[in-house]
Amino acid sequence: MAQPVKAKKHLGQHFLCDEGIARKIVEALLQKDKLNTTFEIGPGTGVLTKYLLPALPVFYALDIDQESIAYLKQTYPTNADNIRYCDFLETDLISISAPPFNIIGNFPYNISSQIMFKVLDHRNDIPIVVGMFQKEVAKRLAEKPGTKVYGILSVLLQAFYDIEYLFTVHENVFSPPPKVKSGVIRLTRNKRLTLSCPEDLFFRVVKTTFNQRRKTIRNSIKPLLNGVVLPSHPLLDKRPEQLSVAEFETLTLLLTT
Repeated sequence: MAQPVKAKKHLGQHFLCDEGIARKIVEALLQKDKLNTTFEIGPGTGVLTKYLLPALPVFYALDIDQESIAYLKQTYPTNADNIRYCDFLETDLISISAPPFNIIGNFPYNISSQIMFKVLDHRNDIPIVVGMFQKEVAKRLAEKPGTKVYGILSVLLQAFYDIEYLFTVHENVFSPPPKVKSGVIRLTRNKRLTLSCPEDLFFRVVKTTFNQRRKTIRNSIKPLLNGVVLPSHPLLDKRPEQLSVAEFETLTLLLTT
């Protein structure tokens, strides 16, 4: 019989032990879609895997922990080909399965933001993401304008996804328990295919202004102006956390006139 997987600190592993929470996370995906290919990131001991495998027609579990992969292959031998040793951040998902594909996982906290940036890069291939994050990160991604929590990834993700904060998960249901609470969110691709402004510049505007978030937009945007004087506009007197996605589009268009 396979031995349990040992949690590895350098991989940011904290294994969920609560079956009820595992079912809730899986159900958050199944409520939206049961047909698309689904990738589970960091399956660990398979607490989500056991519910995903029988519910989905095409499913892959991806992990960079060889011990975890060996354990899951031994536990689910008939699905061994769908359990892959690979780094999600470096893997070409289309080489594994044709899109669209959904993403689910109890994401390692140390790479959760990188996972979201990859989702952004493949947003037209990824309709749904259900993930567990450090609670503060989950709240930030789902936050609306007007608070200090709202940030770069809030804007960039909300430009293309509707984001729901689903529930909080406490430390004592993990092994080993993390030092922080966790939060589960669901991202559902919205209908926006393109922005109303140049996308590359939009991304630069969002990142530039939030990197100097204590300044007004008028001052923080200066590195992108190359000496050009912007026309007067009320957005320039605000700070980045006050701007919605649509207002960031308007701000970006100001730089193109």
